[in-house]
This record gives sequence, C-alpha cells and structure tokens, in this order.
Amino acid sequence: MKPLLRLTSAIGAVPLLILCLLMLTGELRPIPGLAALAALLLASLALAWGWRARLGLVSASLGDALAQVRAAPTRADAAALPSAEDLADGIRRLARGLTEQGVLLERLRRADAAILENLPEPVLLLSAERAVLRANPAAREMLGPEATGQGPDTAALLRHPVLAAAMDDALMLGYSVTAELHLPVPVPREVSARVVPLDPPLADGGRLLILLIDRSREAAIERTRADFVANASHELRTPLASLLGLIETLRGPAADDPAAQQRFLGIMAEQGERIRRMIDDLLNLSRIEMEEHQPPVGEVPLAMIARAEMEALSPLMKQRNIRAELELAEALVARPANADQVAQVIRNVLENAINHGREGGVMIVSLKPAVAEDGTARPGALLSIADDGPGIAKHHIPRLTERFYRVDAARSRHKGGTGLGLAITRHIIMRHRGRLAIESTEGLGTKVSIWLPVS
Repeated sequence: MKPLLRLTSAIGAVPLLILCLLMLTGELRPIPGLAALAALLLASLALAWGWRARLGLVSASLGDALAQVRAAPTRADAAALPSAEDLADGIRRLARGLTEQGVLLERLRRADAAILENLPEPVLLLSAERAVLRANPAAREMLGPEATGQGPDTAALLRHPVLAAAMDDALMLGYSVTAELHLPVPVPREVSARVVPLDPPLADGGRLLILLIDRSREAAIERTRADFVANASHELRTPLASLLGLIETLRGPAADDPAAQQRFLGIMAEQGERIRRMIDDLLNLSRIEMEEHQPPVGEVPLAMIARAEMEALSPLMKQRNIRAELELAEALVARPANADQVAQVIRNVLENAINHGREGGVMIVSLKPAVAEDGTARPGALLSIADDGPGIAKHHIPRLTERFYRVDAARSRHKGGTGLGLAITRHIIMRHRGRLAIESTEGLGTKVSIWLPVS
C-alpha cells in the first residue's frame, strides 16, 4: 500500500509543481482558493513520502488550507488571498523545515545504531512478528554471524517457551519482563533475558528489545564450588576415618601385638602421606588461581626441564617397565615462564602417562616449534606426551581438568593420586597464556599436548 501511495503522489507532484511555477512567474493569475489547494496538496505529498515525524508541521498547514477552502472566497475577495510570492515563501519554509527535521532524524538514527552496536551485552531488536531486525556484535558473537537471519541458535532462543511467554507479557503489560533460560544447544548455557517493549515502535518497525546476559560462567562456578566442598570433604574424610580406626585398634586389640602394630603404623603413614599430598595440592592450586591473572616472569629451557623430570621419574618407569622415546628440539625456550610451574606441569603429565599407560609399553615425548592456532600466529613450543595405555572414553575428556575428577577413582587412589593434578596443570597453562589439549582413543592410548609461547 505504501509504495502505491508514494507512486501516485510522485505522479501528482508534477502538475502541482508546474502550477506553482506558473503562479510564481506571473503567467497564471491567482485563483481564489488556489493557495489553500496548493498547501493541501503539498502537505499530502509530504505525508505520503513518509514524513510522519513532521506530522505537527503538516497538520498546521492542512488546518490553514482547510480553513481557507471552507471560507469559499469569491472573486471580489481575491485581493485578500496570499500572493504568489507569499505562497512561494511558505513552500520554501516548509521544505526547509522538512529538510532540517530529516537531517535531525538521520542523526538520531545513527546515534541509535551506534549505541546498539557498542553495547557490551548481546542485544536483539525484534519486530512485532518476532523477526530479528538488528543484532549487535555481542549478539552475533553469542548466536553466530547469522543472528539477524535467525540462524539455528537464534531460532532455538526465540522458540524457547519461557522467552516466548516473556515477550507476550511485555507486549501486553507494557513494561520490561525478565526471564531465566536454560539453552541446551549448541552447548548448555544459562541465559538471563530482559524483554523491553518499545512504544511507539522505532522507525524500522522495532517493537521488542531483548537484552541477553550469559550466566553460564557464574553457574559453573557455583556448581564447581559446591562440588569442591563435597569432594574435598569426602577425600579427606576417608583417610581420616582410616587413621582413627587404626589408632583405636592400636589402643585396644593390638596394644600387645608388635607385628600388628608395625603393619598398622605402615598403613597410617600411607594415609597421613595421602592427606599431606592433598593439602599441598589444594594450597598449590589456591596459590596458582590467585596468581593466574599475573603473567609469569622469566624463561624456561623446555628440553632441559623435560629431561630433568624424566630422570626424576625413571624409578617409576623402571617399576612399570615403560620405555621412553624422546624427540626434543633443544633450542626452544618458553618466555615469559616460571620454571617451577612449567616443571610441575611436565611432571604431572608424565606421571599420568606412566601410571595409566600400558605396563611394558612405550611413552613418546615430543617437543617442537609450533604457532598458536588462535589466528594470531604467535610463535610457540608444542610439548606432546603420548602413551599406549587403555585410553579414555570421550565423555570423560571434557571433565578431566576438574578438581577431584577421576576416570577410575579406585585405581587413582591406589596409585596415590589426589585428583588435582590436571586441574593444577590447566591453571598453570592458563597463567602462561598457553593451551592444553587432550586426545584419547579407547584401546590405543592418550596424548596430552601443551602449547607455550616462546620469544
């Protein structure tokens, strides 16, 4: 309907302009009511071409024109009508006012777009039909570059029943509504959505503004904190219960049995050592987390550190009859890096490969130059440690770096593991602005790759 109205208005504008020119040049004598008719036609033309924002000015012109038409002036009153010069001056003022208001509206539109584009939180602008009209960069990053075209992530969001109900409530009630959403795809996310109705709608038809806040990180932190308290208390309760039971036995039935005393004392020493290791790992992890935002200082010759840790673990390798194959680029130096923390990372990964690899198998340790895979092409070093053990099921891999998470809890405890080694490893690598990747195939073995920046 709007294109048809504009087309007919454009056609009607031609004779109107010719009529005005004839009056201005004096070729046509002013006719009673002609000024009013011209003003009426000009106002209609402006309105048809979308000057709705100037409705006040147009309404005033229409009022004056209709008043003059109703007066039905006679030829005798023609002298009292506005002259052609006055009519031309009025038309020029009207055109100038419309142009100025058009410039102002364009500035407001650009300011509106700039505000939307620079908001740090994801924002979607929807029409009354729930179609996405605009999405800022944060929304495109969260929902994909096709957010304005309602890609799969955006479509899943807008189809969510909780959000759909919030949009209905916002339009009906006329004020903003907040909804808490759980989005299972493409990855589980917890999102808080604030739906704001726009009345009157924006010039481009925007009727609803949706502000999205991704609370997945906060929810994960809360779950991790709860899991940590539960797991830490459980991990400490078991050896403490064992120690208390053995002490009670030594005080009672084994008070006069030297052989039993020696056996129980050995068990107590093992449980006490287990508690000590766990407390040390917890303190170490807490200290690393506090320093995680501070880049390390120093440099680390990676090949030399890897050889030193291999030498320190050689008794454990001989015990399990594991042979190591080394492929080390000697010149690679991690910088900036902390030597003690890098050594701890290598030691943790080597211990896992030895303890969980195949007895009598082969462990391959490789160190080579590699650029970062994040698109920055930063120079770095890639340290890979691979074993030929039973491997790890795929559903375990994303959780391996969680605190106290174990694939085989009984086997890990039997070998003296605290369940914190890979969590410490991940935080140290994050502090060094590196990358950790774990690949595993059941029956073929596991490969852990560590990328660290070099100068």
